[in-house]
Amino acid sequence: MVDNFLIYDLVFLVLFIIFVILFLYRGKNNIKREGLLILYRASWGMKLIDRIGGKYKKTLTVLGVVSVICGYILMLFGFYLVWTILKIYIFHPEIVRLIKVPPITPLIPYLPKIFKIDFLPPLYVTYWIAILAVAAIPHEFFHGIFMKRYGIKIKSTGFGFFPYFLPVFPAAFVEQDEQSMAHSSNYSQLVVLSAGTFANMLTLILFYFVMVIFFITSFTASGVVFDDYTYSAVPIASISMINGLVLTNPTYESINELKIESIYNNITVNGKNYIGVKGYVDESNILLYEESPAINSKLYGGILEIDGNKVTSFESYKEVINKYSPGDTISVITINDKKEETEHIIELGNDPNNDGKAWLGIEFYEVKGRNIFGTVTLMLSSFKKPHVLYMPKIDGFTIFIYNLILWILLASFGVAVVNMLPVGIFDGGRFFYITILVLTGKEKLARNLFSFMTYFFLFILFALMVLWAKSFF
Repeated sequence: MVDNFLIYDLVFLVLFIIFVILFLYRGKNNIKREGLLILYRASWGMKLIDRIGGKYKKTLTVLGVVSVICGYILMLFGFYLVWTILKIYIFHPEIVRLIKVPPITPLIPYLPKIFKIDFLPPLYVTYWIAILAVAAIPHEFFHGIFMKRYGIKIKSTGFGFFPYFLPVFPAAFVEQDEQSMAHSSNYSQLVVLSAGTFANMLTLILFYFVMVIFFITSFTASGVVFDDYTYSAVPIASISMINGLVLTNPTYESINELKIESIYNNITVNGKNYIGVKGYVDESNILLYEESPAINSKLYGGILEIDGNKVTSFESYKEVINKYSPGDTISVITINDKKEETEHIIELGNDPNNDGKAWLGIEFYEVKGRNIFGTVTLMLSSFKKPHVLYMPKIDGFTIFIYNLILWILLASFGVAVVNMLPVGIFDGGRFFYITILVLTGKEKLARNLFSFMTYFFLFILFALMVLWAKSFF
């Protein structure tokens, strides 16, 4: 279903555009052009904001404190994120080439398909519209209810869209009275400014639990996924032959010049055969793939069965494989990304690290977070067992819904972090300015630092674009 969803997606887009045009035509008296945006004012937004912002003042007071704290955490994380990305662009251009996407890229439909990004799910127009609604409406709604809570006047609420791109609603808006905002206390402004990103984080938490429940009920453990073939580190100087070419005093440079791109090669080290290069430890040591049963049979994909025995976890795989001895022949059923199953007839080898035990020659890495990103990712996927291949109970529908929820999570987090960067066009810009003003009491210093941070981040974005372009040359 998902692979063939493009036609349905385009039909939905046409129908949605027709609906929006008719909707705007009926409410043409509420439309106003402001710059590149067309604004549609809706009174129901004001009524809902007035009801909640005026009725739950004590609750909103407590949430306001949490919102401000959340704003500072997101701002600090934004600094860390930009610094981490900058280091990657400077020191690891190979990763930049792999990611392909420019650092300044708006979230547009079919983005992963345009740049051929395999690690992101498809982004259909259907997803895009849902993402914009879920990310933008709560964001603006929270701005509004905290404005009401702290007595800041609201001019209007509604939706905005770019008529020059697609006549759909890319954003909701709450139009504040600037004078009323400026005359309110510094703390109330901090609450209002951070409220939007606070809403995005609450949305993130809500949909995370939705994703967990949906995953548990809609996916089933069907196999195991191994991380790599078995490999060893050996001294480069000990390599005597590669693909029939005799080497004398091999070095990092001479091996690298051979450009061994495939893992299927013939490499001899002290009389022992290896089958390919995985990578380099340093300029003196190299990682070589062992000539194992798995790599010789080109075992690939998730393992579903071994001799008719279902394997649905790393533990069940070990239990099954330990029943055999070196020299035994087994049948291994695997499945690839296209859901194609393949049978491999494999003669098991002798485990080089445990003589007498059957050896297939595959590796399962320990799952752990090596940095803050890895730790957060590990926490967010803790409901999944490591090395388990999960299959949807209803193939197309299940994957479609799961990918939609995943995009909502990514968009909510992305909007929350980016919006708190201390840049003039974001809420984080004014948030930063007021923070400096409160800490120093000097308005001129606060304005100068605010201006510096805005230009500083714009310079970093420009540098990232240059480094991105440079990585492809």
